[in-house]
Amino acid sequence: MTDAPPPPSPAATLAEAVVRAARQLTPLLEGEARREAETLVVTCLGLPRSVLITEPERPLDAAQRARLDAWTRRRADGEPLAYLTGEREFWSLPFAVSPAVLVPRPETELLVERALQAGDAWCAAQRSAGATDATAEALDLGTGSGAIALALAAGRPAWRITAVDRSPEALAMARDNAARLALPDVSFLEGDWFGPVGDRRYALIASNPPYVADDDPVLRGDSLRHEPRGALTPGPDALAALNAIIDAAPAHLLPGGALLLEHGATQGEAVRARLAARGYADIVSHRDPAGHERVTEAHLPPDTSPKR
Repeated sequence: MTDAPPPPSPAATLAEAVVRAARQLTPLLEGEARREAETLVVTCLGLPRSVLITEPERPLDAAQRARLDAWTRRRADGEPLAYLTGEREFWSLPFAVSPAVLVPRPETELLVERALQAGDAWCAAQRSAGATDATAEALDLGTGSGAIALALAAGRPAWRITAVDRSPEALAMARDNAARLALPDVSFLEGDWFGPVGDRRYALIASNPPYVADDDPVLRGDSLRHEPRGALTPGPDALAALNAIIDAAPAHLLPGGALLLEHGATQGEAVRARLAARGYADIVSHRDPAGHERVTEAHLPPDTSPKR
């Protein structure tokens, strides 16, 4: 006779599930492990966050435990939580994300904030000069999930916004996000940087391009190795994409128009120098909440063209 299988272990509770997940995530997240474990548990199980307080002893069945264990292992291996949940909030908007796009990050909200201000200033200047149509046209280069373009569209519905990306998979996700957020008027174009826009000019150009050198150890770290490499690094020269945009943007900016670039925390000085060498005016770098220079803004002089 064969021994009977042992009886199944009692179902874990929600509270126990959070404790176990937090323990597994601590090596990756340290002080953030508990908060993220709570998010992982309720999202994985399709429950409102309030049940962690109102029903901590709620039991989990075998299927729920298996699903939660799989998600926890993937997250502990460094896979972004947003890829597991399929969603990330940015600018108070819910964006669908997948491994085809970068996960939108809080520091990029600074780029949106400054872009909105720059666009408003351009419109005000046009009205002061007597223009009857002072609607800004904006261009988002390397749109990925569409986070920047759609945040601008949500904040300024009257603006005409174009978003470019060379990845068909990323553009498909950006278009899906536009539909989900009911922001259908944003135009999405496939191509490399300014290639798809021809000779069009804009009041505002914004970009969060790849700016990590391909030999930087950070790309092998848990926080980035699951994200699309082409959206993180332009190759051996970390400044290559930033410089390419800086050099080409004058042909696509209206007089007085603004160029805003997100960059690495130590790249502000180099970006400012390149902008100055190309004849841009009013160059300033803005700091993110951590105090790092994260976004640099510059303007095309209203009556002269930058040096080529």
